[in-house]
Amino acid sequence: MKESYLLESTISEYEGLLPTNFKEGASPVNKDRLISALSREHDWTERGAAAIVSLANDYGTFVLRNALALAIVLDIEDGSLGL
Repeated sequence: MKESYLLESTISEYEGLLPTNFKEGASPVNKDRLISALSREHDWTERGAAAIVSLANDYGTFVLRNALALAIVLDIEDGSLGL
């Protein structure tokens, strides 16, 4: 499935934004730096980067995984917010 490949690829790209010791719990991620990095290195607008960082923090993988599945089934590539 194309979506699963794209998801794996995006996860791999975004892992590179985190400090190497992040998974070991050395320090929390600085949200402003993450937003800047997403804008600078991954072609997001500041608004879009802030939105996805907020979504990840507010909802987590359980809700977002289900939202992703529903968006795929409904064939929604880009949402109505225009990010």
